[in-house]
Amino acid sequence: MTGRSGGTRDLRRDIVFAFALALACYVAWLIRDVLVMLYVSALFAVVLSPMVQFTSQLHFGRWQPSKSAAVFILLFVGAAGLAIFGFLALPPVVRDLQGFTEEMPARFPALLDKLKSLPLANHLDTDDLSSRLQGFVSQSATYLLLSISHWAGALFDIIMGFVLTIYFILEGDHAYRWFLSFFPMENRERLDQTLQRAEIRMGKWLIGQGSLMLILGVLSTIVYLSLHVRYAYALGVLTGLLNIIPVLGAAICIALALLVAAIDSWGRVLGIAIFYMIYLQVENSYLTPRIMKNTVDLPGLAILVSLLIGSAIEGVLGAMVSVPTAVLVAVLLDEYLVHKDAPEAL
Repeated sequence: MTGRSGGTRDLRRDIVFAFALALACYVAWLIRDVLVMLYVSALFAVVLSPMVQFTSQLHFGRWQPSKSAAVFILLFVGAAGLAIFGFLALPPVVRDLQGFTEEMPARFPALLDKLKSLPLANHLDTDDLSSRLQGFVSQSATYLLLSISHWAGALFDIIMGFVLTIYFILEGDHAYRWFLSFFPMENRERLDQTLQRAEIRMGKWLIGQGSLMLILGVLSTIVYLSLHVRYAYALGVLTGLLNIIPVLGAAICIALALLVAAIDSWGRVLGIAIFYMIYLQVENSYLTPRIMKNTVDLPGLAILVSLLIGSAIEGVLGAMVSVPTAVLVAVLLDEYLVHKDAPEAL
């Protein structure tokens, strides 16, 4: 009777556990966007922690900033940098856009005449082309108005992710200790040491990514200046900053630079296109694998595969956190699943 009663209790416990697990998976699926935001924010907090620690170790006279003061200093430096960039870069762009808008009605017939002079373009119906362009502009304006709510939601997610990252930097130790409390005491120390090793390697990812951003920004500025492209310094800085976004950042930079170059000369467009074709090949095949391997200690193939998987799962956001996530997975696999050969006896 005792064995049958114990077996019944075990069966009930297994059924309750199965239902609880299914319910937890269902709830996790419903709030998957929130979980992704929490994970990405925690990951960026880990990546940015070395910068916060370095800032908190600086001495300003007799005053040494605390962790919260270090976060405030970094935020102030970042905001000041963006403000200076906007103050120096935006006025010429706004001034030229205003002039272009005012001159567009007068330039449009001349633009159509140039279009007619192109080979095989003399058969185009200019009236039909003009009406199509006007319709395209109208449709674009309508689409922009309809997508305001979408962009507002995306902006809210970015702000919340930014705030969560700050909270994880300031109070992440409490959340980390709470997470470790779910594991048995005999396994907790091993997991703690493993995650600390992963944190060190993940923190180095920012150094590698910053190196790639600096290389592209400097080379782009040199190319823009040599081709006499408008807003060369502003475009160079923006190109370097946007390189933190894999694939999409490069696409935005290429499109923006080509658009600005097309205002003045098709030769400049060709020069920029050739530069990016060569650079992207060099970056994807040599710079990214080599720099990331030296900083995060991952094989080049693993880095490329992680970028592909991250972009396939979560798009741009997944690509941005793919390499730090690959570092975390590699450290956990190396600790718990990889069977190391025992040292040979002498």
